[in-house]
Amino acid sequence: MKKIVYIIILLSFLSYILCFPKDAVMAASVGLKLWYEKMMPTLLPVTILSYILIHSGLLDNMTGKLHKIVKHFFPISSAGLYPLIAGLLFGFPLGSKIAAELVLSQKMTYEEGSHLFCICNNISPVFISGFIITDCLHCPKLLLPSYCILYLPPLVLYMFLYHKKDFSASAILQKKPTSMNFQLIDDGIMNGFETLAKLGGYIMLFAILAQMSTLLPISNQYLQCICVGFTEITNGIAYTTHTKMPFAKMYPLVMAYTAFGGLSGIAQTTSMVKDVRFPIKPYIFTKLFGTGITFLLAHLLIQ
Repeated sequence: MKKIVYIIILLSFLSYILCFPKDAVMAASVGLKLWYEKMMPTLLPVTILSYILIHSGLLDNMTGKLHKIVKHFFPISSAGLYPLIAGLLFGFPLGSKIAAELVLSQKMTYEEGSHLFCICNNISPVFISGFIITDCLHCPKLLLPSYCILYLPPLVLYMFLYHKKDFSASAILQKKPTSMNFQLIDDGIMNGFETLAKLGGYIMLFAILAQMSTLLPISNQYLQCICVGFTEITNGIAYTTHTKMPFAKMYPLVMAYTAFGGLSGIAQTTSMVKDVRFPIKPYIFTKLFGTGITFLLAHLLIQ
């Protein structure tokens, strides 16, 4: 059954590219431009440095002191602080990638990693403030409320589900840190470029898929925007904000796209954690929960 689905999807892609080459090239160009101008400068340096920090052992000392404070109100280990903070600051899929690397390097338990990657994979504040709030919505006064309704729901859900867990007490084998040398830096650079190359491919493919969804025989503009937005958020946000939809309907919809991350985001995240085999269903559930709560809060805020 899966093979049939994959064949249908591939044939649909091929047919679309052959029948609508101009639209396909435009969508691919938009996706690659987003990757080159937004993701490369932001994520590549952080990805390289993260690899070096994790495998050199420098990360252990950096998070140890902060963990003594955070552990009293948030169920997390010392190692888990890094993917949580990085995921909030730099955006997905960096949070899930770092969580997977920490588990593979035996600095964090599989149990904590499988829970933590569900909430540390969020859209970066830079993307929200720059592209969404300023460029598309043109409403800077909504910046701080938007941060709150996007970032707080998954954190609250995590605390509710695991408040009785003590991940800091988890016994785990600590590998001997790798000495800081040029080989480690070379490995970090190659790891960073491999990661960003994968992301570029996914963004391009889902940008084309989002463009394909505009051909669906849907007369309702609201449903059409939902199809595009939940496929790939950048195209969806741009598509939605260029319609004549009232702002009271537009803003909650855009926030819902952002909270969910799109099917493109799920595909990127799955790619980042495939080596450690984190379960994806809890991740999707967390995203759907956050999407619903964010949509409701955004609707109440606008009203």
